Amino acid sequence: MISDFAEFGVEANEPNPDRPDTDGGNWVDELLLGATAGDSAPAVHLGESLDRAALRREVDAHRAVLAGAGLGPGGSVALQLPPSLPLITGMLAAWRLGAQVILLDHRLTGHETGRALGRVAPQFVVRPAGPVRQGSLRGYHVVDAVVDPYPDGRPAATGHALVQLSSGSTGPSKVIGRTAAELAEEVRRYTCIEGMPGPGDRVVVLNSLIHAMGLMAGLLHSLHAGIEIVLPERATADGILDAVAARSVPTVIMGVPFHAQLLGAVSAPPPLPQLVRAITAGELVRPGVAETFAARYGVPLGEVYGMTEMGVIATDLSGEHRPAAGWPAPGIGVKVVDGQLLVRRATNPYLGLSDPDRWSDGWLRTRDAARIDPDTGLLTILGRLDSQVSVGGLKVDLTEVEWALSGLPGVREAVVVHDGAIEAYAVLDDGVTAAAVEGLLAERVAGFKRPRRIHAVTALPRTTTGKPVRDPAALRAAPERA
Repeated sequence: MISDFAEFGVEANEPNPDRPDTDGGNWVDELLLGATAGDSAPAVHLGESLDRAALRREVDAHRAVLAGAGLGPGGSVALQLPPSLPLITGMLAAWRLGAQVILLDHRLTGHETGRALGRVAPQFVVRPAGPVRQGSLRGYHVVDAVVDPYPDGRPAATGHALVQLSSGSTGPSKVIGRTAAELAEEVRRYTCIEGMPGPGDRVVVLNSLIHAMGLMAGLLHSLHAGIEIVLPERATADGILDAVAARSVPTVIMGVPFHAQLLGAVSAPPPLPQLVRAITAGELVRPGVAETFAARYGVPLGEVYGMTEMGVIATDLSGEHRPAAGWPAPGIGVKVVDGQLLVRRATNPYLGLSDPDRWSDGWLRTRDAARIDPDTGLLTILGRLDSQVSVGGLKVDLTEVEWALSGLPGVREAVVVHDGAIEAYAVLDDGVTAAAVEGLLAERVAGFKRPRRIHAVTALPRTTTGKPVRDPAALRAAPERA
């Protein structure tokens, strides 16, 4: 099925990534930095507020620095900055120059950074001028950026405006490209989705600004729609609630399910009449989290389902149809073949990869199991196809076991993997033992499906986007609770 874009007044595009955009960087001024919301309207708040005129001045200044270093139309630059004003202005400035922007996480190790840069070979790398404090739970950082040439770097080989590396939650990262036309199309798509924040609203963004939801919905859509973007000083429960309470205008929280769990654990949150909605993305919300959040704050916990390769695919911002992903976003074509969700995409999103198992004939294979209601069009995501394993000749869906385990009292979060046998790693409440949880799980899950062992760990390893890592080696290295 295809969600009709035309009825929303938006035209779908089929850009050619092998041809550089003839528009250069004009789309940034027209779509993102225009003064439709008024020069004095708040644009971003990172400790202090910048209105739209001030943000444009900051972008102009960053553009001059990049141009002075030699970046120009058709060039390429990697940004490896923490969430900060230079990350936002550097991205917009490079696009205004007509250059390709490659986004790298600032928390990568030197080895990981070297491998990533070797794969994308940018002309320039923008990094913090000094060390960035890690593990501080800061929502943003105050940094100065420096521009360095990259040895053997080269101009952009394709017309993609944006290059990202996938999160790597289920395997090696993939290099993914998106054109300016595709980015603009998704920005406009978000304006057509009922329940998204609109002009004059505020968004407290907890997602990574270099990955799909934080970048497209949190940053670019907000700039386009005249929404104030707020990064809390600290990404703790108190820090998030303080950011919401700072102004009385309608406010939406965007994050991952972990943030909803964090806020839901606050037993007596302050009254927040300005909070109108929370939206999560990145992974399915485990049982009970949405209900607890709604009871604490009196607002729905909506969900967005998407991929780095596509951006938003489906939404249920009302939170009424959980665990369904919702309805396909305007202009998105979807179908289910042999139980797998396929999404229409005109071009191959992968750079340096032609894998027909992922993209062919205009369809991207998500590797997610799904079903579509033939009467309503409601899309339900059933979990990863690679979560199906065989135990003694019997098929076991690890997602099903994981959901059952996560829904038990005393289990904060859990991951279930197959590592020679079914193994579970769980964060448990104080006083709750793995043996007690195993007993409860035995009442709900057949014996051949149950984990050989439940490892009680202090925390689950996560990707840079906040998704739990499902790599058995990383999970085995997680510190177990004493």
